[in-house]
Amino acid sequence: MKEFAFIRNNIDKWQRAEIIIDDAASQTPDVLADTYTDLTSDLAFAQTHYPNSRITLYLNNLASSLHNSIYRNKREKWSRLITFWTQEVPLTMFEARKLLLASFCIFFISVFIGVVSQCFDTDFCRIILGDYYVDMTLQNIKDGKPMAVYDGGDELNMFLGITLNNISVSFLEFVSGIFTSIATGFLIFQNSVMLGCFETFFAQHGLLYESFLAVFLHGTLEISALIIAGAAGLAMGNSWLLPGTYSRIVSFRHGAKRGMKIIVGTVPIFIFAGFIEGFVTRHTEISNYFRLSIIIVSFVFVIGYFVVLPQIRHRQKKK
Repeated sequence: MKEFAFIRNNIDKWQRAEIIIDDAASQTPDVLADTYTDLTSDLAFAQTHYPNSRITLYLNNLASSLHNSIYRNKREKWSRLITFWTQEVPLTMFEARKLLLASFCIFFISVFIGVVSQCFDTDFCRIILGDYYVDMTLQNIKDGKPMAVYDGGDELNMFLGITLNNISVSFLEFVSGIFTSIATGFLIFQNSVMLGCFETFFAQHGLLYESFLAVFLHGTLEISALIIAGAAGLAMGNSWLLPGTYSRIVSFRHGAKRGMKIIVGTVPIFIFAGFIEGFVTRHTEISNYFRLSIIIVSFVFVIGYFVVLPQIRHRQKKK
């Protein structure tokens, strides 16, 4: 590649690097690391092909400045633990806001498909939920305990089993991004159709309100986290499917890092959702107002942390 073409293809990236270096103290570790990797890669290329050029000296100065900034602004372990949840995850969610919206749209449309399918075919739930589950639930409804499925087994074991299962499902949504965003989208579709079918099944038996309170008591957090995990999978899938100006390897690395940070951000939510499902959901005798309050608080938290706070952190970063 001729030197002029090399400069023309990368000048915008280097100018962004200059801005990041000037404001290194407020940048996330991932941004600094990715920028440093890109600069050193370009520097190595320049040193090989244009060893005596001014552009090589320029890149060397940029890389040296960023190296010094990284180590000068290195955070202590406990400080990083705090800033991860208060700064890094919200900023990552802001970057992935369009992917989060896409994940929600897939979820919403898929739930609608589940609802319509169950409305037109009352046996559709047997295809999605299985004959055993449907027959068991029909018996529970007949016995006057429609939500008895949440009342089986030891509470602690149920909590651990549910939490581990939900976390594994979220990681599956993320890892499936390796096979493009389509694979992640299909997993979101699969789980969402199941939810729509499930709620419609109870509505057909006059139990929609009771089902809503029982399912969304823990499901507000659980379902929200699965939608967010879907955004993580889409981030990785799009990173190599649509690399933009980056090479596919560099773009994939960026997408994987962003997705992993989002996934880690959902783990506490799955733990708390599992706790509610294991210890609280089974107690259907609890006041409906109390259950509804938990649902509302959970919803406000999800919107506040994953939608509103990212906007605030982004505005603060720009100042």
